[in-house]
Amino acid sequence: MATTDRQASTLALAHALSAAERGLAVIPLSRTKLPALRSPHRPAHSSTPVPPPCHGECGRFGHGVYDASTDPRRIRELFAAAPWATGYGIACGVHPHHLIGVDLDTKSGTDSSAALRELALRHLFTIPETVVVVTPSGGRHLWLTGPPDVAVPNSASRLAPGIDIRGAGGYLVGPGSRTDHGAYTAAPGTSHLHPAPCPPALLRLLLPPPRTGPSRTTDGQGNGHGLVHFVLTAQEGQRNTRLFWAACRAYENGLGPELAGALLEAAVRTGLTEREARSTIASAARMARGGG
Repeated sequence: MATTDRQASTLALAHALSAAERGLAVIPLSRTKLPALRSPHRPAHSSTPVPPPCHGECGRFGHGVYDASTDPRRIRELFAAAPWATGYGIACGVHPHHLIGVDLDTKSGTDSSAALRELALRHLFTIPETVVVVTPSGGRHLWLTGPPDVAVPNSASRLAPGIDIRGAGGYLVGPGSRTDHGAYTAAPGTSHLHPAPCPPALLRLLLPPPRTGPSRTTDGQGNGHGLVHFVLTAQEGQRNTRLFWAACRAYENGLGPELAGALLEAAVRTGLTEREARSTIASAARMARGGG
């Protein structure tokens, strides 16, 4: 390994440990921005059956963002297992920050910053002062935090052309990382900041509309049976997000108090605990009131 790579690896580890001190879970990245450790379950031959998904339950390294940790000892072990790592990734959507990354790309031929400003004007929200990371191409990553009971999905240009979202199961390249295209750096005046809460109006835009279910928020009698059905048909992994979306729609349409009990019962029937469901509905109520 060249001297510059050894230095980059040492610096990446130092930056990763510093991020972990702020409660950010990290993993080592290669110069390609991909996780530095190969999956231990990757088939050796194309004819080998693909093993069932593992998110680290096997105890070995190589599970991408699921390896992310804030434990200094584990972070050092991860980097020791990947001495070629020259950067680090920060896991999104995990405790305590539940990070949401807004990636404003410059390579798509669109003005993503202008697109975000237009969205802010149209939907009446303001991007708060927060951590901003500048990419080697001149793009920017805005760090925001979300509610603990809502899983914001990853997306590419769904919000607007050139705007990608890093949410649950995704990661952001941390400042101080070096890649084949250059270094990631904190924008001047933002490195000392804490990630700011995502504006409620923007958070609603980040949650996808239902693929199935009602085309309107209420049925002909205005009692919201469609929203309750939408919650009842949630699969594992989407129960909280569906409940939050439905509760937001109910409160926005003045049906929150009327539907809260039915939504709670539906959520519990899908497998959520009553405590989880009540917390999610309360978050939706606060958001509808503009309280975040």
